[in-house]
Amino acid sequence: MLNSIFTLIIDTVAGMLAGVLLLRFWMQAIRVRPPNSVAQFIFQLSDWLVLPLRRLVPGLGGYDWSSLVGAILVALLATGVEVLLIAGFDPQLILVLTLLRLVQWILYGFMGMILIGAIFSWVNPHAPLAPFIASLSDPLLRPLRRIVPLIGNIDLSPLVALLLLQIALQLASTAARAIG
Repeated sequence: MLNSIFTLIIDTVAGMLAGVLLLRFWMQAIRVRPPNSVAQFIFQLSDWLVLPLRRLVPGLGGYDWSSLVGAILVALLATGVEVLLIAGFDPQLILVLTLLRLVQWILYGFMGMILIGAIFSWVNPHAPLAPFIASLSDPLLRPLRRIVPLIGNIDLSPLVALLLLQIALQLASTAARAIG
């Protein structure tokens, strides 16, 4: 019982922090500038880890690699603690599960962005955050929009993207269960 509560706390804190770090990396990668309130939240929550990592991991090719490395370190730490509680020290298991956890977090993040964008488009397309969310999910939806036609002036590419991301998530989850 206590192990599952401790695991829940670790998963929640690590998932939130890694999500912010991955969002910071994604915003830099696709060159999207967030609204001020969102930027303050993201930077205040992640600067304590990203700024020291920048001394070790410089930005190359216009990417903020320190944010990605920070997310990997958070996943590694969370996975390491959980594996130590359950199976003892197994470095190969920790590394493989860390990679799978990071992939799952990325897929969940993309799914969240697409869902929030779809809700904005239905409820309030002129909301202040709507263009920001649309910019974040556009690189994922643009290739699908070339393939999936509009049906009655309704864009079904978010639905197709969610389906494909869900399939990828199922594959990653199945691999994690098989290994762990």
